[in-house]
Amino acid sequence: MTQEYFFEGDVVIVGGGLAGLTLALAMDQAGLSVAVVDALPVEDQLAPTFDGRSSALAYTSWRMFEALGVAEHLHPHTQRIEHILVCDGRPYGGTKPGGPGRHSLHFDRREISDGPDGEPLGWMAENRHTRHALVKVLKNRDRIVAISPAKVINHEIFGDHGEVTLDDGRKLSASLIVACDGKFSRRKAQSGVRSYGWNYGQNGVVATVQHEEPHNGVAYEYFMPAGPFAILPLPDNRSSLVWTEGDKAAAALKNASDEVFQYELENRFGDFLGKVRPVGPRWVYPLGLRYSEHFCQPRLAFVGDAARGIHPIAGQGFNLGIRDAAALAEVCGEAKRTGHDLGALTTLRRYEDWRKFDSATLAVGTDIFTRLFSNDIEPIRHIRGLGLSIVNAIPPARRFFMRQAGGETGDPPRLLKGEKLTAA
Repeated sequence: MTQEYFFEGDVVIVGGGLAGLTLALAMDQAGLSVAVVDALPVEDQLAPTFDGRSSALAYTSWRMFEALGVAEHLHPHTQRIEHILVCDGRPYGGTKPGGPGRHSLHFDRREISDGPDGEPLGWMAENRHTRHALVKVLKNRDRIVAISPAKVINHEIFGDHGEVTLDDGRKLSASLIVACDGKFSRRKAQSGVRSYGWNYGQNGVVATVQHEEPHNGVAYEYFMPAGPFAILPLPDNRSSLVWTEGDKAAAALKNASDEVFQYELENRFGDFLGKVRPVGPRWVYPLGLRYSEHFCQPRLAFVGDAARGIHPIAGQGFNLGIRDAAALAEVCGEAKRTGHDLGALTTLRRYEDWRKFDSATLAVGTDIFTRLFSNDIEPIRHIRGLGLSIVNAIPPARRFFMRQAGGETGDPPRLLKGEKLTAA
């Protein structure tokens, strides 16, 4: 290479969101030099108003955060998920007395993790806190170069490297380019890799609420006619809401006055956790499915939403990106240690084969669940309610679904087992 590059190393990651930052830390631990490029200044992404969402981190994702040194910074801002209650309709009838109803499914972490301090089903964390923790660790990694604000306007693939051009004319060179730039990835579009999918005509209205009664680490998911209504536990008697509605209803909720939103919230939420009130702003995110035809090409890989974007009904979106990062870092780290080309298609196909089955299973599963539970047709309601009750009555089935959601089935990458990668 005769050209002088601003960065010349192992990996260039396009997109410095949660998945991109996680991947950078994993690649660094595998002994690879990394550049992360993002269009937004880091300070903007760390602002409290940047992202109102929270994420349920599966217990294998948390193991990976522990191995990467992220968990120690994030732990003070997290809430353990001890139970998950899935109901066809509102549990407790929306009122405090009574049981969870005839058709429900209860996941209890004690079935797969013994003891009072055993591993929970997952950890809830606001995305802003997760981003802060990732950035704090990243700033102490000498092999990682963070470049922002900077837009990638083009990438080119050559025989022995890939080249990225920024909007200010700087060029970066690496053995591998990784697109972490979202569902509508420009790097994927430029490469000609197709995506399949559709919009659901639904939006997730996201807000944080405070309630009088403790949630005791219970996550609730009600299946309502318009779509799922999830109450996800956060620290300090707070919960994150993912309130699914059609396009018009979601827009009305976002733009409603505080008084109107409070009224609608109380009607939907009920009072089984006492009086509830919103704290902070509301956000609305459109919901859809996008699935990439391929997860890699020579010297180019897709991670996170650039590989697939699914409905949040199962709370798996960010976890899939974490699993991508764990698999790709392990594959690339091993390639470098053994003297192989980490950007070669034969190397990247190992990543694709490792991640495609899990991704396809969850994409199909969430799509079926979304369609099955986002309606009020009586025969379908009866069948799905019966299905919840049957699974709830079979302990091995419950344990299988908990481990599947936790990312423990199949052949998990080492980081998901809590094992650190060996640097080259």
